[in-house]
Amino acid sequence: MGEQGNGNGITNESEGPGVESFLSDNCPPMGIYETLYAFRDSFGSFMGSEGTHPWSQGFPLTTQLEKFDGPPLPDSIGVSSEDRFYPKAWGHPELRDSIVDYYNSQYGSSITADNVMIFAGGRPGIYTVMAFLKEHVKVRIGNIEWPAYLDILEQSNTDYEVVPFTKENNFHPDNSLYFDRSGLDPEAFIMPVISNPQNPSGQTRYGEELRELIQMAEQPGNGILLDEAYEMFHTPSVSGIQYVEDLDDSNVFIACACTKGLQSPGIRVGWIVSSKRNIETLANFSSFGMGGVSHPSQLYAVKLLEQSRVKKARLAVEKHYNWQRERYGRAFEEMGLGVYTGNGGFYHWLELPQGLTSAELNRRLFKKGAAILCASDCDMARPHSKDPSYVSPYSRFFRFSFGPLLPETFESDIELFREVLEEYKSDTLGSS
Repeated sequence: MGEQGNGNGITNESEGPGVESFLSDNCPPMGIYETLYAFRDSFGSFMGSEGTHPWSQGFPLTTQLEKFDGPPLPDSIGVSSEDRFYPKAWGHPELRDSIVDYYNSQYGSSITADNVMIFAGGRPGIYTVMAFLKEHVKVRIGNIEWPAYLDILEQSNTDYEVVPFTKENNFHPDNSLYFDRSGLDPEAFIMPVISNPQNPSGQTRYGEELRELIQMAEQPGNGILLDEAYEMFHTPSVSGIQYVEDLDDSNVFIACACTKGLQSPGIRVGWIVSSKRNIETLANFSSFGMGGVSHPSQLYAVKLLEQSRVKKARLAVEKHYNWQRERYGRAFEEMGLGVYTGNGGFYHWLELPQGLTSAELNRRLFKKGAAILCASDCDMARPHSKDPSYVSPYSRFFRFSFGPLLPETFESDIELFREVLEEYKSDTLGSS
């Protein structure tokens, strides 16, 4: 999934003597928010304010992509008296039907509304799935993934293992590594959690590789949670639902949202597609733990998913972000950075020269009103407690987001980044 948010920087740290809090102290903010708070403390205003450069941010442009014939985004919805009733726990019937129509028409699936559960964004859906996993389910997750996964896994007390992501495997390990049963209890279930296209690297499983992944996930004792937030940011758009043989007799979970390809993170609408039995469990939870999702937000999502509109939107998003990915990638290669980006998403996955670190680069960028995301925040093997003694093997890597960047800022973005990088290299390595 992704992040924007401005937050207020409040943490669970003690503020002095007094009554002890009843709430857990083990709830640090997601790593990206720590970057936002550190940026605010250094620059004096929040990322997203005028004069800042949101290269750390995981959100798309929320305006029409006119250059590539993208459709306008809806500017209004009608709200009736019925829309002010309590929402249905599993989601608005119109939206569930729209999601069904979308997947079945775009990917040839045969899901029904009973396979769809609506959440207030993608991450509540992911968190709820993790929270209700049985004790003998072992999660496998890549060493580098979306930062919030670590917080979700820890706070839901999920049993998980990390799959190596290295330069040697191009940050794209084989499917088989996620389902390796070596050393596992024979009765254990395996459930990979994979973002595809991947956040932060853009590496993407598609075609026969994705088919194989889903086939493995449908085998007895296996499952998968496939987070497809960046589904539309690949050529062609990619979804594992295309290869599912029997959704209702599997533990395949497909997560998606209006946040990225539909360019509407602020409406907070996401969904999980899974077996009818699993969706019933999630809906039962919603009946007491969530209470449903705002009707106006869901009705806005219905407009976004209108068939003629979404067809144009998919093409525009694909073309716009392919173009941005290519030209930013060329510029970073010319700077001498290691570029390990795949062909999906709206991030570049980059490596600094030996002797430099992304943390120090970020401190220097803060002073110029810019920020990247240090790879250490994406490290699923780091201690959740933010142990300062832990040294991430990814200290020279970082994620650069071109998601929210206007096309016309390309030259100034690259000029500013190059200026800070060259100054850092000169100060540290004695080069110009």
